[in-house]
Amino acid sequence: MTRRERVMMALDHEQPDRVPYHITFTIPVLEQVRGHFGTHDVDELIGNHLAIVEPLTPDAWVEVEPDLWRDQFGVLWDRTIDKDIGTPANCCLPEPTLDGFAWPDPHDPRRYARYDAWCRDHADCFKFSEIGFSLFERAWTLRGMENLLMDMHLHPDFVEELLDAILEFNLALLAHAVAFPIDGCRFGDDWGTQRGVMMGVELWRRFLKPRLARQYAFAREHGKRVMIHSCGAVAELFDDLIEIGVDCFNPFQPEVMDVYAMKRRYGDRLSFYGGMSTQRTLPFDTPDGVRAAARRLMAEVGRGGGYILGPAHDTPKDVSLANALALIDTCREQAG
Repeated sequence: MTRRERVMMALDHEQPDRVPYHITFTIPVLEQVRGHFGTHDVDELIGNHLAIVEPLTPDAWVEVEPDLWRDQFGVLWDRTIDKDIGTPANCCLPEPTLDGFAWPDPHDPRRYARYDAWCRDHADCFKFSEIGFSLFERAWTLRGMENLLMDMHLHPDFVEELLDAILEFNLALLAHAVAFPIDGCRFGDDWGTQRGVMMGVELWRRFLKPRLARQYAFAREHGKRVMIHSCGAVAELFDDLIEIGVDCFNPFQPEVMDVYAMKRRYGDRLSFYGGMSTQRTLPFDTPDGVRAAARRLMAEVGRGGGYILGPAHDTPKDVSLANALALIDTCREQAG
């Protein structure tokens, strides 16, 4: 059974020959893993089941000075501490207006120039085209988190206008991506804190849900599976996400939800990817503890399909190499 077939079965809520998995790393841990195995292509060595590509131009990210990067929308990202993403260092929309703002071109052919070759190179994997920071996150990185949350109350018409503009940009990206032999579309859009939905469920349903529904519907109408990544305690949105066409939810954080209870409640309607604790087990347990946790996830959450095992976000830098290898080895050692 190929890795792609294994993921397809899992998303169809059928039991594959083994639980599919996909293990990702922050830059510091990735460098250690590469050094340990002596290879740059860690995904292939591990046997990761997913392949993910983004429709970016070669100049979508530019380092304007050491550890300060500008993205395609003009947001500056300070990576002096967090080398993977960073924190916004400017505000592209200091006032609640889009007047004068220049959007990047979603139709730039450079975005999709590598898709054909990439799809061929990853034929064995389940292939996602990804839009990171796909709606709420894109809005707040442009306007500022505090500003956007206040705008939802003080300037709701502007919020609608901003989100609609982002939506149209995303739909243009999707129209190009679905023309290639990808299997799914993955969207990144954190809505949660460790305590709940940060703008509240009512505002999420007003501003985000109808636009998310249009994105997901577009992907599904073209035969693509839909995955959403949202950190935080957002389980109260699962019924809504199922309603608007989500196939798979990530990162499935055990710190903010009972992953076993979630599988029992939603496992026939929603698949999950993640589940391995990055706040407790991976950084603070022993290698044997990591192995036991992974085996339990595979045995219980993976039973009957509907699950892709992985860390609940990229393996953080405080995880030892021994613990990272324990997770890798446990996934690779599955019988099947």
